Amino acid sequence: MHETNHLCGLLARHAVLTPDHVFARRPDLPDITYRALFEGAERMARALADLGLQPGDRVAVQVDKSIEAIQLYIGTVLAGGIFLPLNTAYTDPEVAYFLGDATPRVVVCDPARQSGIAALTPASCLTLAADGTGTLTEALPADPGFEAVPRAETDLAAILYTSGTTGRSKGAMLSHGNLASNAETLREYWRFTRDDVLIHALPIFHTHGLFVATNVALLAGASTVFLPRFDPDAILDAMPGATAMMGVPTFYTRLLNDDRLAPELAANMRLFISGSAPMLVDTHEKWLARTGHRVLERYGMTETNMSTSNPYEGERRMGTVGFPLPGVELRIMQDGAEVPEGDIGVIEVRGPNVFQGYWQMPEKTAEELKADGWFITGDLATRDAEGYVTIVGRAKDLIISGGFNVYPKEIEEIVDDLPGVVESAVIGLPHPDFGEAVVAVVVGDVTAEEIGEALSGRLAKFKQPKRVFVVPELPRNTMGKVQKKALRDEYAGLFA
Repeated sequence: MHETNHLCGLLARHAVLTPDHVFARRPDLPDITYRALFEGAERMARALADLGLQPGDRVAVQVDKSIEAIQLYIGTVLAGGIFLPLNTAYTDPEVAYFLGDATPRVVVCDPARQSGIAALTPASCLTLAADGTGTLTEALPADPGFEAVPRAETDLAAILYTSGTTGRSKGAMLSHGNLASNAETLREYWRFTRDDVLIHALPIFHTHGLFVATNVALLAGASTVFLPRFDPDAILDAMPGATAMMGVPTFYTRLLNDDRLAPELAANMRLFISGSAPMLVDTHEKWLARTGHRVLERYGMTETNMSTSNPYEGERRMGTVGFPLPGVELRIMQDGAEVPEGDIGVIEVRGPNVFQGYWQMPEKTAEELKADGWFITGDLATRDAEGYVTIVGRAKDLIISGGFNVYPKEIEEIVDDLPGVVESAVIGLPHPDFGEAVVAVVVGDVTAEEIGEALSGRLAKFKQPKRVFVVPELPRNTMGKVQKKALRDEYAGLFA
């Protein structure tokens, strides 16, 4: 393995040190060792090179989760390419934008999608099914040998498109150094070793499942229970023989609904991690009561990988995302200055984890990534006397009603504590008199009137929702994050 391909050297370390150690345990399928994983990745790299892939070329991938898809990711990096994973839920018209923007050399998709996607791009279009079959695997050479293409730390390893909640999706450019440094930091901070068995039920088109779960496991030489998707039965079956799990809050709420979840089932576990969306304090408390484990919540985003984490040792404070990770600087800013302790401002971060900018969007890059390396995240937060960071929302979700700032999180926390409420989302909608009006969308066995009455004595008049809607569920993306833009669109003309 070429030591000047820094990320590959780290990912492949245990293919050399412990080649027969199991990387992936899969229900009803054979185990995959580190040797087998990397031999497959080298074959992928050779197949890509045979297709004409040059260093810096993009490989766009929209496939179901499989070991072969992981091998394709590693193989792309080995071959000097830039890995571009796409959400499997994207439609052909949505994919057309990404292919037009990123101009990949190679596209790999599900066999059922090939005719539609091949029509969108001049790139070589190959297929890879969930069971690992397809024209890509048919094109793999028999000989696994491949010399990794030399790449510098600043060379790109991946482009991940942000979910586009504020218009056009932006391609976040992540370098070898970005991914390698963050995975090394997390491996140390969360104490991962080759003795760990990580339950991996996350999708791999997203930074959480691909760069946090997969890279950390690879750098530690750990084993994974590699599940194609979130499946409560499979996770509960795996838990007694596992040591760690990474998930989104929805994983935890759904597992809490299962009567089998009990302390003895989690007795061998050392760490439950949650991210990608905020976890309710209520969920934290129920998980602790049911399993004896305190979930470790952390914070990151596509552009930065992980930036903060609650401590491994020491108090994991519910409702917070902990402290900046080693090597990561974090400040909370408003109007060009750091805010006093406890005040709300926008998180900015700087460090080796911060991306290289947005693909082909120099103006957008200049707006959000300063020349001195500070990235403006757009997330609103506070920091307390001990340094714990608490996310209070997105800057774009801030509601300005009658000239007053309203932070949705403050109202949501009160609503979520009311009897019968499962969860809530508070949004601002255009209003002819106030500029924006506060509206609450609530899930639960409760009426709009009951919520209005409960809030009237607890919140200033300008913070009280002008309207409350009770709905069966809130719209979410694949990582479980509530989509407030969808709610704003749905109720847009309410006060027109």
